[in-house]
Amino acid sequence: MAHDLTIRVQSGPGGVAEVGEILGNAGINIDGVAGFDAGAQSVVHVLVNDGASAREALAGAGVECEPEREVEVVTIVDQPGEMGRHLRRIADAGVDLDLIYLATGTRLVIGSPDTDGLRRAISG
Repeated sequence: MAHDLTIRVQSGPGGVAEVGEILGNAGINIDGVAGFDAGAQSVVHVLVNDGASAREALAGAGVECEPEREVEVVTIVDQPGEMGRHLRRIADAGVDLDLIYLATGTRLVIGSPDTDGLRRAISG
């Protein structure tokens, strides 16, 4: 099962590096990552297999993050239109997304407030 963590770090040099170091030192592999600057803070999303352990490692180092959330991970082909094809099926099922980014191995990470609907749309 894949989990996404939303982590807020101080903007500037080293904040995201610290997240990578903390998780690496805890033996937690980051399977995907996305981030953006939001003024005084940066928001980082990381994809991990064990969200609780990742959150615990971050908390132990004084880095706060939101509770882990379950996300869907879909392997896609690296070619034009592939992302749109998958997302169209989800949109046509009436499922709203609130998270999307790429992970290692050309995988699309997708989050929705409607997790069950998202799963049905992906598998249908």
